[in-house]
Amino acid sequence: MQHAPLVIDIAGTRLTAEDRRRLAHPLVGGLILFARNWESREQLTALTAEMHRLRPDLLIAVDHEGGRVQRFRNGGFTHLPPMRALGELWMQDAMRAQDAATACGYVLAAELRACGVDFSFTPVLDLDWGRSGVIGDRAFHADARVTAVLARSLALGLLQAGMGNCGKHFPGHGWASADSHTDAPVDTRGLKAILAADAAPYGWLSTALTAVMPAHVIYPRVDARPAGFSARWLQAVLRGRLGFGGAIFSDDLSMAGARRLGGRELSHTEAALAALEAGCDLALLCNQSLDGGEALDALIDGLSEAQLKGRWHPAEASEARRKALLPRQPALDWDNLMRSTAYLHALALLP
Repeated sequence: MQHAPLVIDIAGTRLTAEDRRRLAHPLVGGLILFARNWESREQLTALTAEMHRLRPDLLIAVDHEGGRVQRFRNGGFTHLPPMRALGELWMQDAMRAQDAATACGYVLAAELRACGVDFSFTPVLDLDWGRSGVIGDRAFHADARVTAVLARSLALGLLQAGMGNCGKHFPGHGWASADSHTDAPVDTRGLKAILAADAAPYGWLSTALTAVMPAHVIYPRVDARPAGFSARWLQAVLRGRLGFGGAIFSDDLSMAGARRLGGRELSHTEAALAALEAGCDLALLCNQSLDGGEALDALIDGLSEAQLKGRWHPAEASEARRKALLPRQPALDWDNLMRSTAYLHALALLP
């Protein structure tokens, strides 16, 4: 049984022999791009085309939300607004805000797909409580209902361009003030309070979301483990109680909030195994290609060894959920996209 749960990165703007070797490994199912992988639109398109020739089923992804989290900003890419701008527009004209959110989703996805990128980790469903600097204006609104409606509209735009979506960071990162990139955030609220507010959009969007990414946040009144390592959060709540049936990505397992469990720091392999055991379908490890990629090789070798020794078992359902995220329709190339009536109309609707 095949299951390719690892999502890794590359260091540069072109594939090296080591990159090709890692991407060809059967345990690698995805590649996440960063700004360092950008030189020009032509270079990005050639890079993704080479990766797809190497692995036609490789999911090429990027963090491209708009606002301050947008990896590609030059070469004709539209500077998309932060999602808070859509929430502010909602307060003036709710119907126009929904149309603008769909336009944002379409422009975001159509431009990426014209360059061979399959998937973006968006939308952010965290609520804007005014407490989290790392979330901040990436959130649509403080109201879970407004967040859900605008996220659904954005997801429709992504879908129109042939791209899935990823709601994040389940069950909510907006209340915890610490940044999980450098710390281990804690949210001391109980399950009832979280389900009534931060996690509510996941239930309302259970049929619209194609993927979810859990938060590297600990909710000690629910589980001592961070949500991304918690079977209670991922299986009992997200899949069981809220009915979500799509793919679950771990957040970046190199982050500080992901590396401590049970009072000690985990290796990348231990972190990936903990995430997969808890219910993640895919394990994401970022920025480990920069020093030669030894950490990536250790992860691939470690998961291979765990499979051979029976400590990890491939999951057919997880692989099906990964493949369901691959685009099913051809994308317009850049020149044809620039002339497209739908694209030009969407641009005019952006706030």
